[in-house]
Amino acid sequence: MNVLIDNLPKIISGFWLTVQLLVVSGIVATLLGTLLAGMRVSPVPVLQRAGTAYVTVFRNTPLLIVFLIIVTGLPAVGLQYSFFVRAIISLSLYTSAFVCEALRSGINAIQAGQAEAARAIGMTFGQSLRLIVLPQAFRAVVPPLASILIALTKNTAIAEVFGVTEASYQLDSLVRDFPTALWWLFAGIAFGYMIIVFLIAGGASLLERRWTVTR
Repeated sequence: MNVLIDNLPKIISGFWLTVQLLVVSGIVATLLGTLLAGMRVSPVPVLQRAGTAYVTVFRNTPLLIVFLIIVTGLPAVGLQYSFFVRAIISLSLYTSAFVCEALRSGINAIQAGQAEAARAIGMTFGQSLRLIVLPQAFRAVVPPLASILIALTKNTAIAEVFGVTEASYQLDSLVRDFPTALWWLFAGIAFGYMIIVFLIAGGASLLERRWTVTR
């Protein structure tokens, strides 16, 4: 227990970096996933195929491979970013494919008559999607989106491999320095991840209750 207390600033700094990865990647993935969902339900065949191709590639590619491509590929083409930024790019690209599919399922659950009514009063596809369909879709898929964010929380640990000093990196560092306190360190870091997961689950539960969709 003393090793956790003595190294608490180090552990907190690791979790602060984990939270930054989670928040920034989550926002970017949600925005990109929303765009991809719009493409997948678009009446334009080219956009449909492009969205489908993106989702197929990233959902079937291991996240570690995505990291390797981004971390090594960007410098190769002259784009020099920090490992933190490259980790955000990797996590966002990967997670956005799952956000897209969750949102698409929410869009498909909405009665087609609503979109038809929007077109009948002169709304374009983009307007009906933005003003009528997406707000309802987001309300309908709060639990799946929360699950995706929880998975993203765990996936941030892969950034450790590439030198990002997040929580898992700090765990490895402390285990090397204090091997006899292995189980205390594991328990402490696991507890930190559990807090983040409980906050996401609790926030999702609150939103779900407030945004209950009446069908």
